[in-house]
Amino acid sequence: MLTSFFSNSRPINFIIVAAYILFFYLAANFNIFLSGSFWTILKESGVLLIIVLSVFLLNFISGRNELTGRNAYKSILFAGFICMLAPALQNNNVILANLFLLLSLRRILSLRSQKETVQKIFDATLWVGVASLFHFWSILFLFVVYFGVLVHVGHWFKNWLVPLVAILTLFSIATSADLLLTDSFYTFADWFQASNFDFTAYREPALLIPTAFIFALSLWSSFFYVTIIQKANANAKSSLFLMLLCALTAVVVAVLSPTKNGSELLFFFAPLAIIVTNYFQSMDDKWFKETLFILILLLPVLLLAVF
Repeated sequence: MLTSFFSNSRPINFIIVAAYILFFYLAANFNIFLSGSFWTILKESGVLLIIVLSVFLLNFISGRNELTGRNAYKSILFAGFICMLAPALQNNNVILANLFLLLSLRRILSLRSQKETVQKIFDATLWVGVASLFHFWSILFLFVVYFGVLVHVGHWFKNWLVPLVAILTLFSIATSADLLLTDSFYTFADWFQASNFDFTAYREPALLIPTAFIFALSLWSSFFYVTIIQKANANAKSSLFLMLLCALTAVVVAVLSPTKNGSELLFFFAPLAIIVTNYFQSMDDKWFKETLFILILLLPVLLLAVF
C-alpha cells in the first residue's frame, strides 16, 4: 500500500517525490523547455530546484519541531497539492516567496528553545520581508512572527521591537540596491501590489475541481487537527497551533493576492501538508486513508490528462 510505503522517511521516498514534482513541472512549463533560450531554461531549472528544496525544508522543519511523525507523508502531500494547480508551478515569484516564508517559519518555531531569541526574531522577520518583495501580501505573515514572540518570548519588551528593526534594515538594503542599480529610491509604490477580487478564473474546471477538493480536505482534516492540538502536551501545542495560524494567514494572503489563477494558493500547501499528515497519522480506517491518499496523488494526473 502507498500509505505504508510513505509511512517511513527514507531516501527513496524523497527521490520519488522529486521525480513526481519534476514530471508535473516539466508538463506545466513544457513550452518554455521546448523553445526557450538557454538562460530561460537554466532559470526555470533553478526554480524547479527551489521547489524541491522547499520540500526538503518542510520535512526538516517538521522533524526538528516534531510537527508530525517521522514519515514522508508531508513531503508527498505538499507535492500532490502543488501539482494539482499548474499555475502554482509557473509563478516563479510565488515559489520564491514561499521558500522564504518556510525559512521564516523555521526560525519562528525555534523560538521555543529560548536561545538567541533576538537573532531568530530578526531572521524570521527579515525572511518575511524578503518574501514580500516577490509577493507583497506575504507581509501578513508578520502576524505569525508576532504570535511566535507572544507565545515564547513575549515577556521581554525588546523582542516586540525586533521585527520593526528588521523591516527597517530590509528597507535600507532595498533602497541602497535600487539606488545603485536604477539610480532611484525604492518606494512603497514599488513594493505594494493592489488586491484583485476577480475570481472568474475559478469557474474553470481545471481550477475549480482541485481548489474545491483542497478546501474540502482542509476543512475535514482541520476538525481532527484541532482535537490533536487539544491532546498535545504544552510544548508541542504552540507549534501545532502555529501551523493552523499559518494556514489561516495563507488563505487571507490568497484572497488579497493580485493574481487569481491558483498560484496564490501555494502558501497554503505547506501548513496544509502538516495538518493532513497529522490527520492521516490519527486515522484508524486504513482503506479510507489509502483511498484518500491515492486520490491526492492521482488527481494531478487526471487534471493533466483531461485539461
